Amino acid sequence: MSKAFASQADLEDKKTTFEQLSPHCWAYTAEGDPNSGVIIGDKFIMVSDATATPAMAQDLIKQIRTVSDKPIKYVLLTHYHAVRVLGASAYLAEGATEVIASRGTYELIVERGAQDMQSEMERFPRLFRGADSVPGLTWPTMVIGDGKPGRQGSLEVDLGGVKVSIWHPGPGHTRGDTIAWVEEEKVLFSGDLVEYEAGVYTGDAQLEEWPATLEALRELKAEFIVPGRGEAMKGNADVNKALDYTQRWVTTLFQAGKEAAAAGMDLKTAMAHTRKSMDPVFGHVFIYEHCLPFDVSRAYDEAKGIKNPRIWTAERDKEMWAALQG
Repeated sequence: MSKAFASQADLEDKKTTFEQLSPHCWAYTAEGDPNSGVIIGDKFIMVSDATATPAMAQDLIKQIRTVSDKPIKYVLLTHYHAVRVLGASAYLAEGATEVIASRGTYELIVERGAQDMQSEMERFPRLFRGADSVPGLTWPTMVIGDGKPGRQGSLEVDLGGVKVSIWHPGPGHTRGDTIAWVEEEKVLFSGDLVEYEAGVYTGDAQLEEWPATLEALRELKAEFIVPGRGEAMKGNADVNKALDYTQRWVTTLFQAGKEAAAAGMDLKTAMAHTRKSMDPVFGHVFIYEHCLPFDVSRAYDEAKGIKNPRIWTAERDKEMWAALQG
């Protein structure tokens, strides 16, 4: 009998931290679990990444209420993955009126949101405790941009005393990644485009383009970043450490995938080949073993010319896992 997904055995609760980074910006982090960001203005509040379930979102709402009684009006979906978006209904119940996503994220929800929800719920039993509180897919009420990268399609939101710029800087973790940028305070909410000392999930990634998108983020010269996973980084030098960490993961992985594809390796052999370069550098970080099978599969596919990632279904998860077990 083959062993279970690494994430299925990850049942230990993580300690959450809610910390203020600047006059209006907070980070909600959880020892390598998905992070959220909070921007609190004089009139309204914005939450970046909604958490996996409404039950989980209630904890973040409680944290917010320790520092502000302003209405939570906006929820930003930095991308479409279930662990980031399915908690949105808790904010809607609090009175939120706008769920913001990029054109690319909206299209991905249409194309594969239902399959992703089922797949992720089966992969992450701890994160989806209370999954019965999820009313269904999270749909944006406001879709920004035309799918092309760059600030020309940006949205500026005034929360009262603080302005937030939202745009799609380029493909990477998905083809629809969206960031929130508080320029006056130099705080970047990157979603899973950037991680630090945690696994970088690339199962739906555009690996070839991702490094250029990271360089576009570097040009912002942020002083703070709330990455998708890992601790909030403070000071431009540490922001760059997170960018470098993510770039090293992506480039090391994709190089191994190209070598495996060129040599005609099967998936199990490609995994062993990739581990030679990835394990010594990243093998110690949180959710490494969970991410790597999906990452190797995607790197191998993209190296073979499959630019639009194949949809992960619960059945495909099992097929991939069986292939790796031999």
